[in-house]
Amino acid sequence: MSDVPLLLIDLDNTLVDRDAAFRAAVADFLARHDLPAADLAWATAVDAGGYAARQDVAAALAGRYGDAVPPGAVHALLDTGAADRVVLAPSSRAALADARACGWTCVVVTNGRTVQQETKIRRTGLDLLLHGWVVSESVGHKKPEPEIFRAAARAVGTTLSGAWVVGDSPAADIAGAHALGLRSVWVANGRVWQGSSCRPTHVTDDVAAAIHHVVLAGSR
Repeated sequence: MSDVPLLLIDLDNTLVDRDAAFRAAVADFLARHDLPAADLAWATAVDAGGYAARQDVAAALAGRYGDAVPPGAVHALLDTGAADRVVLAPSSRAALADARACGWTCVVVTNGRTVQQETKIRRTGLDLLLHGWVVSESVGHKKPEPEIFRAAARAVGTTLSGAWVVGDSPAADIAGAHALGLRSVWVANGRVWQGSSCRPTHVTDDVAAAIHHVVLAGSR
């Protein structure tokens, strides 16, 4: 295996604003079916930033709306609603291009269902910017399990030696990196770090700044 600098990056709410896409999808769902617009806050809370189990969210929506929506509407919302609306910010696109130009191998490591996550990757053009990606459903392990990070390294023919992890989740991304002895950048998204068992190597407020920090650190 070649020894190349490896950058492992989270997808949802790191490279793409998954929560904003979900809110937009729910707002459209409510309007299309003449449901109360105020239910957006309720649905967002049920979703829990994507961490609630899909079947639990589906059951909650179906229980609340019953026959008010046609069969399959809830599943369509959860399967494609957010995936069809995610965008890649120009600053994030430029940061990834810079990392590649500086010799970094960029791989997305994401929890979730394969079809949904790959839809996001291809819709945003990330498939043209990344060297590869791994999705928890495909590899049978999810962050923070070490196996998914090792699978990401194998996918691009390298090891985790010297790798950095960038992500927004203290439990999935930062704790996962810490368990493997990897350096990490936490994308705060306006939050304050409250973890106690470990700390990220660095904190930034957005993914572009996180990627630039890794590239700069790797050039020292």
